[in-house]
Amino acid sequence: MNAIISILAKSQPTFINFLRLAIFIVMAWIGGLKAFQYEADGIIPFVANSPFMSFFLTKEAPEYQQYKNPEGKMVKKNIDWHEANGTYTFSYALGSVILAIGIFTLLGIWYPNIGLWGGLLTFGMSIVTLTFLITTPEVYVPNLGGDLPTPHYGFPYLSGAGRLVLKDIIMMAGGLIIAADSANKLKKRSQAQD
Repeated sequence: MNAIISILAKSQPTFINFLRLAIFIVMAWIGGLKAFQYEADGIIPFVANSPFMSFFLTKEAPEYQQYKNPEGKMVKKNIDWHEANGTYTFSYALGSVILAIGIFTLLGIWYPNIGLWGGLLTFGMSIVTLTFLITTPEVYVPNLGGDLPTPHYGFPYLSGAGRLVLKDIIMMAGGLIIAADSANKLKKRSQAQD
């Protein structure tokens, strides 16, 4: 057991770099998907209900509910609505920002000053994402009725979208770990120069 403890302790810097790589993969993949219609359509409930982002769109919540495309389905009138709403333009810009945060985070392996920003931006992005648990009705199971006496809906019953959002607390913690590691490297570098 002592050997395992020793190996794990010595591997912490490698694991922190693995965390950087993991955040980059998530950010690059999800940021890249923002260029596709189905992903852009899918973020609208979050964006339209967010006080931090809704002003980027031309239509107000909950109008989007009439124009939802199920993943994998393309309905022209819904796509036309999203084009008029600015959905796709916003999604492209958001995807670019997410991708940039991922790149900053990854570059922290070699450049701690850039990695510090990557970690802080990951943390900040996660705060915004977690606010969706307050602002977006779709993050909780809706009351669809049924013939059983106690259906489970509303808070605290997270829907698929809610479970996805809640996982961002892990990204938040990862961002802080990366920022702290980058700050330690910068501090050591500064002390070595003194």
